Amino acid sequence: MNFLKYLTGYPEQIQLQAGELLTSGRLGDYLERKYPHQHQIQNDKALYGYINGLKSQYLRKSPPLSQVRYDSKLNVLKHALGMHTYQSRVQGSKLKAHNSITVAALFKEAPPEFLRMIVVHELAHFKEKDHNKAFYQLCCHMESGYHQLELDTRLWLQWREREV
Repeated sequence: MNFLKYLTGYPEQIQLQAGELLTSGRLGDYLERKYPHQHQIQNDKALYGYINGLKSQYLRKSPPLSQVRYDSKLNVLKHALGMHTYQSRVQGSKLKAHNSITVAALFKEAPPEFLRMIVVHELAHFKEKDHNKAFYQLCCHMESGYHQLELDTRLWLQWREREV
């Protein structure tokens, strides 16, 4: 199952099922039935509004967003689907935080559930920097089906790469 690079951390049984769906050509149909729609968030301004809305709902006390954008080079250069950057700066006698979120541009073509999963993941980094138990609990608090969406997003990426 070396060709399933997005599923390397998953159990062998899941990799076997995914590999069977992919090689038989049924993975695309499965994903299309489960996630039939594409979201309408196509520019940085709309993405900012979407992310800021989720942040306001779940992370009210965290520092404000400084920048949000789609990046067409993100998954190629960083091998990441989204990225949260955080900088603290001293301005006079105050410490100012600068939070930015970058989402891979390929998610412009994704179902809304996949975009939400990526955004929830990056927002969770506002409170938890590492991928630990508390981090994943926060992700599940913001999106109850987080783990299934993460798997399906990885399947979608695998299918998309094979189709291109």
